[in-house]
Amino acid sequence: MKKTAIVLCMVSLHAFSQKEETKRDTTRMNMGKVEIILIDHSDEAEMDTIDAAPGDSKEDKEFEAHWAGLDMGFLMLMNDQFNQDFGTSDYLKNDIGKSMVWNLNVFEHKFPIAKEYLGITTGLGFSFTQVAFRNNYVPTVQIADEGADLVAYQDTLLNYTKNKLKATYLTVPLLLEFNSNADADKSFYVAAGIVGGVKIASRYKRAYDDGKNVVSVQKGQFGLQTFRLDGTVRIGYGSWGAFASYGLLPLFYTTNNPQANPLIFGLTLNF
Repeated sequence: MKKTAIVLCMVSLHAFSQKEETKRDTTRMNMGKVEIILIDHSDEAEMDTIDAAPGDSKEDKEFEAHWAGLDMGFLMLMNDQFNQDFGTSDYLKNDIGKSMVWNLNVFEHKFPIAKEYLGITTGLGFSFTQVAFRNNYVPTVQIADEGADLVAYQDTLLNYTKNKLKATYLTVPLLLEFNSNADADKSFYVAAGIVGGVKIASRYKRAYDDGKNVVSVQKGQFGLQTFRLDGTVRIGYGSWGAFASYGLLPLFYTTNNPQANPLIFGLTLNF
């Protein structure tokens, strides 16, 4: 009876091992009338581990925008007739070739409207703006009771090699952006909207050579408004593009001076 039971067990074990042969490695040892079967369960453990992992989990997508990057452009001050005629306030007619703007846009986020192709872009950046004066005009630092407007006089004795008013702004965009391709590196893009800014620093720098190569730097407001609001358009392909913006607010206060709005245009390298 015992022998019959052992035989039946061995037959059952042998049938079971044949059924699981593709999944497990087996080792058999015969010891007289007894057969010992060793089964390797390591593959089964691996399968359990694989089964425990989600097979088709969806990863969060980041929708790439075209704001973060570096802008390099030139600035032209325009009156309310879109030209550079400022009448007796001729110092507002700036030197365009030396009036440069560098925008370092450090953060961006895109809220999708139609997948990757259409969305609202915002972010954060810094604008380093330089207004170069012609004809040796020198802006002065205003005293509180003299008003906030830009005041300048012409220096007829010295010839300046540098004559710039510099301002730094913290900027935030709000743009409607269209992309032609889900892959940002292969996409044409167009973005339009507004960029708000708040001035965080300003200074005036001049340099002249009278035999000593004198450089003078002064901190002050120099008639600059605290806030900026520019309408802007950005267009390009992949990492490269161009931009243009126009000040919806004058760059300087206009209590005693004519309106002078900045027109800025240049190239963009997108990060």
